[in-house]
Amino acid sequence: MSGAVQVKICGIKDVVNLDAAIDCGADYIGLVFYPASPRSVSIEQARILSKRVSDRAGSKKVSRVGLFVDPDDSFLNTIIEAVSPDFIQLHGNETPERVQVVSERYKRPVIKGLAVDDAFNFNLVRPYEEAADWLLFDAKPIPGGLPGGTGQRFDWSLLKGLAFAKPWMLSGGLTPENVGEALSVLTPDAVDVSSGVESARGVKDPDKIKAFIKAAKGFSV
Repeated sequence: MSGAVQVKICGIKDVVNLDAAIDCGADYIGLVFYPASPRSVSIEQARILSKRVSDRAGSKKVSRVGLFVDPDDSFLNTIIEAVSPDFIQLHGNETPERVQVVSERYKRPVIKGLAVDDAFNFNLVRPYEEAADWLLFDAKPIPGGLPGGTGQRFDWSLLKGLAFAKPWMLSGGLTPENVGEALSVLTPDAVDVSSGVESARGVKDPDKIKAFIKAAKGFSV
């Protein structure tokens, strides 16, 4: 891999962990707008964190990602107007057509999360390559479980040797201890972590954030 892989810290809920992510070199901060998630933030929390990113990032580009799960237009309108994220992440069952509509309507890049397991049909990726700006491969959740942030990983070798028309992120069960292993197998444009840098469910840990970013960027330099 040439250069350092980009890092997204998802599910940030407070200023302490936001600052840790920015100070340690995160490229993306994920704000979760999915009420069922323990990492979900209110509009007011998101406003504060979004402004903090702008105030703290300085000359370094740190992108704010709003994560949604099958959002309707009304909800998207509310969050986009109030928080104005740099990216929209769609992490539900959105069709390629829906991704295209969201991209065109809100005039900002869209990351589409795709749930992978051993039976995943990678032919289904092509329509999303055309509609989304980024692809994100995450572990397929258990039935009835949360669509992401579960700490589950999938078989990374499923992606080995594949090339995509758009940049892509690797997610699902990544930790400071195993991200180097993942990057020895695959060459994603970015890695995305949430539960892997937590001390308890939904509670981020600044030391783990630092360790993850150091492990990811140190491996790929």
